[in-house]
Amino acid sequence: MLLNPHRCDEGDESALPGGYRRILQIVPSADGPVQVRAVGQELGLEVAVRGKLEPLRAKMTKLDGRGWPYNRPDGRFTACW
Repeated sequence: MLLNPHRCDEGDESALPGGYRRILQIVPSADGPVQVRAVGQELGLEVAVRGKLEPLRAKMTKLDGRGWPYNRPDGRFTACW
């Protein structure tokens, strides 16, 4: 069983763990495409150190691979729903 199901499998973010659901609340509430740094700031992460954002980037990329937020070619994420 996948910890992060494909969007078309469940279609509901309640199937995701809490940290992933928080990311999915932040991305669509932005005024447009959002950078990982902005999501990290909203989550209260230390964004001045690039290495602190890599785990968050990995989570967001994993969600993109499963059909949740869309990772644009410029590295920003947008809501795809």
